Amino acid sequence: MSRRNARLNAYQLIFGYLFSKEIDETALNTMVSADDIQQADEDYIREVVSGVRDNYDDLMSLIADNSKNFKIERIYKPDLAALLLACYEMKYVDDIPLAVSINEVIEIVKVYSTDKSSKFVNGVLKGVYNALKEV
Repeated sequence: MSRRNARLNAYQLIFGYLFSKEIDETALNTMVSADDIQQADEDYIREVVSGVRDNYDDLMSLIADNSKNFKIERIYKPDLAALLLACYEMKYVDDIPLAVSINEVIEIVKVYSTDKSSKFVNGVLKGVYNALKEV
């Protein structure tokens, strides 16, 4: 499995988390027991999904601070899942360059969200990028 596919699996689990506020352990275990998964991919998926859960309020605050003129409650759930994933990577995963996190999530949004979503998500993540670079 590639990092891109591992990221997509994490995205799907985060999307589900937005509705139940619980990690779907059955889905997680199914994803990480796939034949093509490597240990690094499993570790990545588990880290990101649990990291988003454990840092949810902080990540939501970061997104809200950078969603100019847009209430976080109104963000389309597929976009919010992508934002949570990217923000977690950008803030807490040191071995992934910030630009890579942004680009990879934009590609996910282009497939799983609306035509206008990639511009919105990119704009929010640009603000997050600038905020994190200042720290």
